[in-house]
Amino acid sequence: MMGFKLSEIKKHIMTGISFMIPIVVGAGLCMALGTAIGGTKVSEAEGTLIWFIWKTGKIGMSFVVPVITAAIAYSIADKPAIAPGLILGAIATEIYTGFIGGIIAAFLVGYTVLFLKRHLKVPKTMQGLMPVLILPFLTALISGSLMYAVIGKPVASVMSLLQNWLLGLQGGSKFIMGAIVGGMCGVDFGGPIGKTASLFANGLLVDGIYGPEAVKLVTCMIPPIGVTLSWVLTKNKYTKAEKEAIKAAFPMGICMITEGVIPLAMNDPLRVIGSSVIATSIAGGLTMMLGIENYVTAGGWFIIPLSNKPLLMAGMVLLGGIIMGVILSVWKKTVTEDESMDFGLELGNGEVSSDGINFENI
Repeated sequence: MMGFKLSEIKKHIMTGISFMIPIVVGAGLCMALGTAIGGTKVSEAEGTLIWFIWKTGKIGMSFVVPVITAAIAYSIADKPAIAPGLILGAIATEIYTGFIGGIIAAFLVGYTVLFLKRHLKVPKTMQGLMPVLILPFLTALISGSLMYAVIGKPVASVMSLLQNWLLGLQGGSKFIMGAIVGGMCGVDFGGPIGKTASLFANGLLVDGIYGPEAVKLVTCMIPPIGVTLSWVLTKNKYTKAEKEAIKAAFPMGICMITEGVIPLAMNDPLRVIGSSVIATSIAGGLTMMLGIENYVTAGGWFIIPLSNKPLLMAGMVLLGGIIMGVILSVWKKTVTEDESMDFGLELGNGEVSSDGINFENI
């Protein structure tokens, strides 16, 4: 029986994101490298090596929505959903429904395939054609028509309003926007709230809006720096186990893996999470106000040079780390002698992918 459980929906979307991330990273790096070397007018330097690199990334970005649509559809309904998923993703791009339209199209494709599998009866002689011809063809026909005629225009209108609103933000409005995204990224260290903000930023990246992505990158790197600085300033306020956790959290944070902070947050949630949210909100707001942008979804400190304003981006990471470190140092209580010998704290169990980046956090 077809179900719409929240956990199932999340699983399908995360599958799509795991397929999407390598394309966004590869294409984004090409665009960022081309822009970093060729400048903002690299698109006009047709025929040069840098233009080829930039154009490769630009073309790669055009595949992001079809791939995530096909991957989500595949997660729902297996191989018969891949071809219509790619087609519907291309349609979503064509009619400017963007990232959100691609996700909606994916569920339309997936559940159409499941519906046809359940209700469409064919002779035994034609059953071999079901997964390779009949299901992909009928699904593309039905879903494509619905996307064009019914779903596409309302979604495209909403996305256009969102993009125009974001592009029109100025001054204080930009700060508030950045503060909200940054605070969400700093509240649960790779948890569902941070993932929601990340998904929002990634979607806008695909649609050519790069500011929220920079906010996400900056604020996801702040908590490990903040707890490390606090430990440096006030070592007497940390137990032995917390100190060991920080030694793991800092190098993980350089690669934008924030799960290393979870053990410290579990041990002292109010102070660690509170100082993190304050710091990431301030840094996120300033990042948006200063017009910092980035084209890549992950990579930690290693992708800062590819920002449009690398020195400012690095400065925002350090500023956020300093704010969190100082607040936490002042706020945190001094541990007793017995507490300082506490070995009961364990490192968090955040999942790290095979390439060293936790895609659940990106």
